[in-house]
Amino acid sequence: MGRCEEPDPAGSGRREGAEAVDAGHRRPARTPDLAVVAAGRFSEALERLERARGALYEFHQLVGRADALLDEVVEALDRLGQDRLAAEVRDELIGRNVLRGRWTYQIVEEFDDGYYTVFRALEGRAREELVAGRRHVYEAEMKERRRSPGLPGHEALPLDGGEDRGSGEDAGSGQGGTREDDTGQGGG
Repeated sequence: MGRCEEPDPAGSGRREGAEAVDAGHRRPARTPDLAVVAAGRFSEALERLERARGALYEFHQLVGRADALLDEVVEALDRLGQDRLAAEVRDELIGRNVLRGRWTYQIVEEFDDGYYTVFRALEGRAREELVAGRRHVYEAEMKERRRSPGLPGHEALPLDGGEDRGSGEDAGSGQGGTREDDTGQGGG
């Protein structure tokens, strides 16, 4: 969602050929640009939150594995005759809360049941009210503005009976052929 690609908040955001946007991603009639931008930004914020949530789950798994590895540490310390150090690791670290009263699963659950749930619900409500619940309206319009009609790999819609693999030597390789917007996320 590049800033240089934002439609004029007072305009229609359309250019000739916008009918190439499929119905599921087309701007509802009489929807102002500002509504499309607001819904798009809210969806982008949700996408970032999803990434943060993934990092939280990764934290949960990494801390859990670190705690489990301490069993091996204690066993090795016991075998080395380091009884006091083994007891300290066993008593002070194994099973310790990472935050007051919380293991990581409780942090994940509290996040999911609180902030994350409210965020998703409000994003969905905003999208429903602003763009009739349609997803990626902003991106669909950006695609239409940025693509080069008539060139291979710039089709408006997926090809019938197959997927668009681009053209040339890079076809299907996932390499090259994309332009980036100012977020560094080309073709997204």
